Amino acid sequence: MERLIRKHLASFQPYKPIQPVEALSEQAGISVEQIIKLDGNENPYGCPPRAKRALAEYERYHIYPDPSQRELRRKLAEYTGIGSEHIVISNGSDELITLIMRLCLDPGDGVITCPPSFIVYNVFTRILGGRLIEVPRDSRYEVDVEAVKSAIDDRTKLIFLAWPNNPTGNASPSEEGILELADCGPLVVVDEAYHEFSGLTVAPHVLQHPHLCVLRTFSKWAGLAGLRVGYGIFPQKIAQILYQITLPYSVNVAAQIAAKEALEDVPYLKARVREILQERERFYHRLKEQGILDPLPSQANFLLCRVLKGSAPELKRELDKRGIFVRYFDVPGLQDKLRITVGKPEHTEALLSALDEITR
Repeated sequence: MERLIRKHLASFQPYKPIQPVEALSEQAGISVEQIIKLDGNENPYGCPPRAKRALAEYERYHIYPDPSQRELRRKLAEYTGIGSEHIVISNGSDELITLIMRLCLDPGDGVITCPPSFIVYNVFTRILGGRLIEVPRDSRYEVDVEAVKSAIDDRTKLIFLAWPNNPTGNASPSEEGILELADCGPLVVVDEAYHEFSGLTVAPHVLQHPHLCVLRTFSKWAGLAGLRVGYGIFPQKIAQILYQITLPYSVNVAAQIAAKEALEDVPYLKARVREILQERERFYHRLKEQGILDPLPSQANFLLCRVLKGSAPELKRELDKRGIFVRYFDVPGLQDKLRITVGKPEHTEALLSALDEITR
């Protein structure tokens, strides 16, 4: 059997996803209702009520979904202002990341990432046999555009930029820096998973830059993380080929229904986004006042915080025991920090109380 497995995957270290609330409940020994889940950057308010109603009322779950997601693409064209021929919908934006790599990479082709960032770019590059080229961010987590340009060689195919960046929350490089990289040859993939929180986008530039792509998701702002709906905005030729190589029916009926209803209820969702942003600012200042964690400014729905009292892994373990789950990354540049999703005001207060109790 071993000779049949690709050698570089035999001892591969996989991505470690967050755990579902039921598993966290069992781990902490408390009920699901008591869990405070601040580790996945999910929307604490859930999906729109009209999406829940539509899912409950739908009667054709026994019929295969539209493999081209035509109606959803039309609604996304209205939402984004970009034609549906440029839009590709996927089973979460993770699927689009793998599709882009399958489209572009031969074994040994280069993929540039700027760590610390979304680790999935690195994991999928290794799985698909690409060559990872890391250009680390500086001490302020800024991307050095000139260093990225210098790292490009004749076999570099892709550059991935999370914008704003996960897990640091900052938007770097600038829009001008991104467009500069888009003129350098490789395909530049800008992951705008937190677009609705930042208000930033380079999507309109896709129409003029054939080497620029944008990824987005319904997981964060629309509260559909469990249904897995992502989409990308691509030059038309790339969009066409991506649909040719994707698995049929990868976006299921329930996901398409919920996403369409979310786009019919944008004012409701934007109001929730505003609540999250207001709570982010309050949370930031309360942490500053408390002095146990030092949060970095963020343009997303989470805060990356440096631990001032104790160690990050120890603090996470103590929070876990109390049913409060945050994210720790044991990688260079993040080992003294915790990433915390912005929840509801009562989640903020529970976390602050727990931090006081732990550090006492």
